[in-house]
Amino acid sequence: MNPELRYQVINIYKELLFLGRNYPLGYDYFRNRLHKAFTSQAHLEDEEQIRKGIARAEFVKKEIEALYYLKRYRTLKQRYENK
Repeated sequence: MNPELRYQVINIYKELLFLGRNYPLGYDYFRNRLHKAFTSQAHLEDEEQIRKGIARAEFVKKEIEALYYLKRYRTLKQRYENK
């Protein structure tokens, strides 16, 4: 595997782990699912397939961030609507 791609895969894995700290179902649930998802793709050697996997991981990262922002927005809205 290209060292640059390896670095990108490790980096996105660490970023997703960091985001998983506040996951609604708990960090252990998130970590186990994330580990399973990455190990299931560990056999890939084609650079194009690896790039597609990285792109999918980036999409998941954006979705998780959106989930957190939505949760925060709803909480703030609920707090300030009742006043």
